[in-house]
Amino acid sequence: MELGFLIAITIAFILFSLYRYFKQKKVLTTLSEEEFREGYRKAQLIDVREQKEFDGGHILGARNIPLSQMRQRIKELRKDQPVYLYCQSGARSMRAAMLLNKKGYKDLNHLKGGFKKWGGKIKQSKKSQY
Repeated sequence: MELGFLIAITIAFILFSLYRYFKQKKVLTTLSEEEFREGYRKAQLIDVREQKEFDGGHILGARNIPLSQMRQRIKELRKDQPVYLYCQSGARSMRAAMLLNKKGYKDLNHLKGGFKKWGGKIKQSKKSQY
């Protein structure tokens, strides 16, 4: 009896994980660094990392809206313009995109590999240099 329950839970978890994976693929476009560079200046560039990470270095022109604050600050983003998201590795920007999609945002993109893979210009906050 217990084994059957464990198998059912495992199958349910796998199915849910597959559903989320394909849902993310549908609502979020993953861009290479080159593709990201081509479009981010004409978009809303959002760094979803926490403030300390952002202060340590971020893509030039990015606004910091941490994933932890996204629900409260979502009105700062326009629905009629593309949104380019990034975090450290890609996981948080995917979660941010799922939240934005639920709220009606359509043109959602994120940087493959996140900030740690970025080779372009970065800016450091004065606060982080001390």
